[in-house]
Amino acid sequence: MLLNKTTPRIFIAATRQNDGKTTTALGMYSSLRERFDRVGYIKPIGQRFVEISGKKIDEDTVLINNTYHPGLPLEAMSPIAVDPWFTRYYLDKGDPAELQGRVENAFNRASWEQDFVVIEGSGHAGVGSVFNMSNAHVAQALQSKAIIVSRGGIGKPIDEISLNLALFEKLGVEVIGVIFNQVQPDKIDSLHRYAQKGVERLGVKLLGIIPTIRDLQKPTFGQICSELGGRWISGSNQRHRRIGKVAIAASSPENVGRYLAPEVLLVAGGDRVLMLDYISENIDQHPEWKQLAGLVLTSGIMPDSDALKKLQELGLPILLLELDAFTVATRINRMTVKTEPGDQRKIGMIQDMIRDHVDVDQILASVMSDSELAAARVKQQQIQVKRAVKRQANRKQA
Repeated sequence: MLLNKTTPRIFIAATRQNDGKTTTALGMYSSLRERFDRVGYIKPIGQRFVEISGKKIDEDTVLINNTYHPGLPLEAMSPIAVDPWFTRYYLDKGDPAELQGRVENAFNRASWEQDFVVIEGSGHAGVGSVFNMSNAHVAQALQSKAIIVSRGGIGKPIDEISLNLALFEKLGVEVIGVIFNQVQPDKIDSLHRYAQKGVERLGVKLLGIIPTIRDLQKPTFGQICSELGGRWISGSNQRHRRIGKVAIAASSPENVGRYLAPEVLLVAGGDRVLMLDYISENIDQHPEWKQLAGLVLTSGIMPDSDALKKLQELGLPILLLELDAFTVATRINRMTVKTEPGDQRKIGMIQDMIRDHVDVDQILASVMSDSELAAARVKQQQIQVKRAVKRQANRKQA
């Protein structure tokens, strides 16, 4: 089988899990779609997956597919899903050539007739080494240059970048640059100079510094349900409400009322009937209470209350959990917040963030020839004109 060596591509890795790799891939895909008609995507090795039509598909692949609709087979974008038994099976009977062949075949399908391909890794450079398919190995097999995404900082982040860089270089993969993620906005200017010096000493470029945006770190009510295994009582259509603060109803109803505000998740025992009565009786005088992130009833107790029925009628998201209140609050605070398909507000923020803070043109210049870049600029102008004409036509129809 011959690998597609023609289509431009970039491999996105990170120094650790949850450093912003998927966020970068999601936003960069949008920026590339502004420049190209057809952009492919593949996550060769997936560790968190869902079952779709009997196939294990990586969650990040589902996110890209449902957001951008690239028109590619899901199995081509997510060829290998690592379930809990995958590594044991591989160490007993695995065939490295078969795995690599599967990834290369999937890449050929995902890149067919595409103008550019985003390859998303699975963490740091060494993830997957146990079955001979580390991120560095995959980037080598797909003949792709790489980007490393790291948390912001100077000391520890650059040390970690150096470690990752060593494995990529060992396998002959060129790392074109680094993106620092989750930097406090007021520290970006001071960090930029020293971060640039630090990475340039490693022989790579600084491609961007992404600021911390608090809203991106807030879980949604739907994520709470998925994470904690709850049962919807009402308001499941409000699953994208964000949780900015968790309040436990451990005092009198009047005192609890002081904490009720938009984006607050109220956690209460199902036997707190007086509190539910208080909220129900006073909610019309406090419109902001209707913008609560939601209400979680704990300990598996479903109250028999007219007040609860009124809150349900108002569409307030309400969840019933078997866990106690302390465990609920603790697990929410420790959650890793992922981007969900359909969360248009958050996805829009990510797209703007990458567009404003990552030098996508520099990335393209590092992986494409001058003639390819010139053709891409012409194509970008054509795309912009086509979209402007379409917007004008839509306005006339409206």
